[in-house]
Amino acid sequence: MGTIELPPAADFHVHLREGDMMRVVVPTITKGGVSLVYVMPNLVPPITTVPQALSYHSGLADLEPSVTFLMTLYLCPAITPAVIEHAASTKKINGVKSYPKGLTTNSEAGVVSYEQYYPVFAAMEKHDMVLNLHGESPSSETTTILNAEETFLPTLLDLHARFPKLRIVLEHCTTAAAVEAVRKCGDTVAATITAHHLFLTIDQWADNPHCFCKPVAKLPSDRAALVEAATSGEAKFFLGTDSAPHPREMKIGAKNGRTAAGVFTQPYAVQLVAEAFDKVGKLDMLKGFVCDFGRRFYKVREMELEREFGPEEGIVLKKGGDEVAVSQIGEKDKIVVPFNAGQKVWSLEWKGGSSGGY
Repeated sequence: MGTIELPPAADFHVHLREGDMMRVVVPTITKGGVSLVYVMPNLVPPITTVPQALSYHSGLADLEPSVTFLMTLYLCPAITPAVIEHAASTKKINGVKSYPKGLTTNSEAGVVSYEQYYPVFAAMEKHDMVLNLHGESPSSETTTILNAEETFLPTLLDLHARFPKLRIVLEHCTTAAAVEAVRKCGDTVAATITAHHLFLTIDQWADNPHCFCKPVAKLPSDRAALVEAATSGEAKFFLGTDSAPHPREMKIGAKNGRTAAGVFTQPYAVQLVAEAFDKVGKLDMLKGFVCDFGRRFYKVREMELEREFGPEEGIVLKKGGDEVAVSQIGEKDKIVVPFNAGQKVWSLEWKGGSSGGY
């Protein structure tokens, strides 16, 4: 298939930042074929209250009114059952994101122990909100960035056993073990897979800071397992790009000597996934992964999009018709380098010549 027509895609894990960087990033959502995004709360300070989340939503919607923004709260002691009840009533806040303390970008206020949040999880189960897990264990003498995800999986299984009706998403899977753990769970557990993890192994990020993210890409066998899961047609697996923009100087030559973790794929989200699916001859599975399964798991149609997309709405992909920008996106200290810069990629246009949305 050289040309594919799809409904608007949905991305269930994005970082849109704030301030000037937000103004750079938000317009790139529709360029990647996406009209609905699930927004992460790890700003500075993090989004820990309902008013904060609604204010952030308003700012995003003002920038791009054609995109639907689903919001999250940042799991920390400020999140209580009462906050969950309030958040659920807004219909704009759909979940709570858990970050292991100190493990990734802006995670200093993250979780040390999950036990203290059991009442919160019970409230989320009651109000049918989603728990999003950054599924890694903190580093220790026996845990490194290479096995942090696998050592976290017993926690996933334990939380699912304790709260079987709680919808849980294991975010940005990177290992074959994570794929199998999600498959072992019931229908209330799903997983997102990023665009970049369908391409990367440890070799790429080891010598290219623009491929460095957390969780890090692992072995070729792990990548193969992710591709198999994404193209399997199983509704448990859907797109969450974890597109995470950082200024170029934070990726190369940061003053603190550390490379910021994050890969920026937003402007080419669906195009990159099409490339990966095409390589294994599974383009017929693309629609479910990028359009349908995430919306179904998050009950988006029931909550705010109670209609089907018509034939005049959607995106058109053409094989080999574009190239990832070599010239960086943004200006001055907000320049961001996209993933796979300079590489050939599928082209994407919105039907009717619009920039996106519906």
